[in-house]
Amino acid sequence: MTKPSRTTYIALTATIFISILATSEAVRCYQCSSDEDGPNEDNCGAYSKFDTIRHIAIECNSEESHMPGSFCMKLTQQSPKGFIWDGRWRQVIRRCASVADTGVTGVCNWGVYDNGIYWEECYCSADECNSADSKKISTLVLAVSIGILLLCQI
Repeated sequence: MTKPSRTTYIALTATIFISILATSEAVRCYQCSSDEDGPNEDNCGAYSKFDTIRHIAIECNSEESHMPGSFCMKLTQQSPKGFIWDGRWRQVIRRCASVADTGVTGVCNWGVYDNGIYWEECYCSADECNSADSKKISTLVLAVSIGILLLCQI
């Protein structure tokens, strides 16, 4: 049996070092909930644009994280009454997540609960990715849904 070369040892050491470095780096996500807002406050971006300057993204595997995980999540819930300016309530939760219902990240799922509350969950895996406003995604989902309904009627 031949002795491994010095190049083999260097390559093996580099591979182990890179593997350890890659697994120790955690994704950074924004963490807030509109449930925690005081009267007339909107810190989590339920009714206005989310302020990334006022908030600091936290590492998902740190002690600061309420929910440890490997990717970010944004959950939006909204009551069925009228439009936002007509007085319906809206709730936003931003946090780390460890399991996506779909099993993939980079997607948004939406639906309506039995009580009429609209919900949308978005999952992503890049740093600070849960700061995005999902109105563009919702508009796209609505347009595609209408298109599919129109095609089904033809």
